[in-house]
Amino acid sequence: MNGHEHLFEEAARAVERARALVITAGAGMGVDSGLPDFRGNEGFWNAYPPYRKLGLGFSSLANPRWFDTDPAFAWGFYGHRLELYRKTRPHAGFEVLRRIAARMPEGSFVFTSNVDGQFQRAGFDPDRIVECHGAIDFAQCTHDCGAGIFSADSYRIEVDEETFRAAEPLPACPRCGAVARPNVLMFGDGGWDGARADAQHQRLSTWLTELSPEARGRVVVIECGAGTAIPTVRHFSEQVGRSLGKLVRLNVREHEVPAGHVGIPLGARAALEGIEKLLRGD
Repeated sequence: MNGHEHLFEEAARAVERARALVITAGAGMGVDSGLPDFRGNEGFWNAYPPYRKLGLGFSSLANPRWFDTDPAFAWGFYGHRLELYRKTRPHAGFEVLRRIAARMPEGSFVFTSNVDGQFQRAGFDPDRIVECHGAIDFAQCTHDCGAGIFSADSYRIEVDEETFRAAEPLPACPRCGAVARPNVLMFGDGGWDGARADAQHQRLSTWLTELSPEARGRVVVIECGAGTAIPTVRHFSEQVGRSLGKLVRLNVREHEVPAGHVGIPLGARAALEGIEKLLRGD
């Protein structure tokens, strides 16, 4: 158990006592599935070498201005990510979380900053997922024509591996024909349509409000791979954990937790499998 038995035991006790589960996840959750976490420019450039030559990091590329100035370049980046996420198989830790969720008398909910759709692909109920930064499987019009948010399922984007530019035809709005963009919150993004995320937030808020008196104080939050660089997920995890139960934070580098909660310095898959062994009595 990698010398973390006492932490696994504390986490397992929290799961066994819980009546409801909140799963929170950041970019580190996808690492065990082979997805890059874009940790710093070097990590990003290792995943996308062509951008090193251009001197462009993740925050420079994840910017809506490219869809106005050079949409083929913009869709080179997002199209490659869309195809990568489509073919990526969620790692075994997702199944562990589903089994833990099945133990909960009052159910579970997912809150993630990831836009990769991996929880849906792993079989989680789409109506019990909050994607606070949007989702790459959905799109919106760059001209704000009133089309709203629409599925990106029909898009197939061919990307030149040398230049990372997308080939024509680029994804288009089904209503007006203008270039579409992912329904993903980018840096400096005043044009993101947050209606879908707002509806997800409302469902989560309703679920939390309607938890029984018996569940209050007995909610376990399992946070997977959420870092401090953009701390939205961590803040939410701590808020729920402190007010409703116990936080179990799984993070290789940044596992510090408030007093009385559990931080395990391992990746999500290894930590979840360690916790589950104790739940099974192995």
